[in-house]
Amino acid sequence: MKIRSKNKVRNNDAGDSSERKSVKQETSSIAPQGKIKKLVIGTRGSQLALWQAHFVKNQLERHFPTLEVSLKTIKTTGDTIQNRSLVGLGKGIFTKEIENALLTGTIDLAVHSLKDLPTELPEGLCIAAIPTREDPRDVLVTDTGSPLEDLPEGAKIGTTSPRRKAQLLYIRPDLQVVDVRGNIDTRLRKLYETDLDGIILAAAGIKRLLDPEIITQFFDTEQMVPAVGQGALGIEVREGDDRVEQLLLPLHDPSATAETTAERAVLESLGGGCQVPIGAHAKHVAGELSLIGAVCHPDGTRRIVGSTTGTPDIAQHLGGIVAEKLRNSGATELLKEQENDK
Repeated sequence: MKIRSKNKVRNNDAGDSSERKSVKQETSSIAPQGKIKKLVIGTRGSQLALWQAHFVKNQLERHFPTLEVSLKTIKTTGDTIQNRSLVGLGKGIFTKEIENALLTGTIDLAVHSLKDLPTELPEGLCIAAIPTREDPRDVLVTDTGSPLEDLPEGAKIGTTSPRRKAQLLYIRPDLQVVDVRGNIDTRLRKLYETDLDGIILAAAGIKRLLDPEIITQFFDTEQMVPAVGQGALGIEVREGDDRVEQLLLPLHDPSATAETTAERAVLESLGGGCQVPIGAHAKHVAGELSLIGAVCHPDGTRRIVGSTTGTPDIAQHLGGIVAEKLRNSGATELLKEQENDK
């Protein structure tokens, strides 16, 4: 399985090898001939990113006991800029530096939170595997344990995400939504030490790092449509690096791949990124893939929703259908308004 630039999916045995555009670089960790002995995984340095990279490392070592896997921490633009909002910084702010290391052969594969990975990848790179997905929902954590509907009028909620902010305001226009950056621990500390009444986080991050008991409320995926790829990991490699791709086959999850392929197709078709109020969520159950997409005005005054169902083998097509439904309902004009306001 490969997910190439432009979010295309194909099987390992599909297509002509002459179509591949590989990077002609050798890494010191891979012998020119024979089996791979060592692998270097590139990752961000946050606690969550390291957990995710260690998860992939442990899975590889479990399936291939003689393989030596190490991690290389790489600081990204998004990690460096801490004193301003992420809105307006462009796409790939949490991935570009890691992808550069992959292209130059400094690392052999990269582990990303899939929601951070743009739908159009750099030339020469592809997503080789998407492991089993964690809970994709957004959650509310409050200092009092009160759910959203019980919070007082004008309650102050922290989030870094324009998508979460827009959908929160659509549900509760009276809320004060403030920008709160930092890792999970930092944001929780701000909740407990400042005048915030609550914060919105991804369920996946809490379940991976902390006790889920701290979660006050899980948002239904139709009430607050999650970010594209939320809860999933994307393992990125150099195109044509077949030996690394073969090692990643045991980590591949077909359901997670179908779900995220459909979601990413919505985002790609609409031309948005993780800093635009666009959400999409797909669920694969018993051979049926259901997909919902949403585009919101940043102030929550308007929310456009589209949905469809089909089979996993046409996941990319389903994403295009939902994107078209959103456009027909005014999503293009809504996104243009936001672009002009920047």
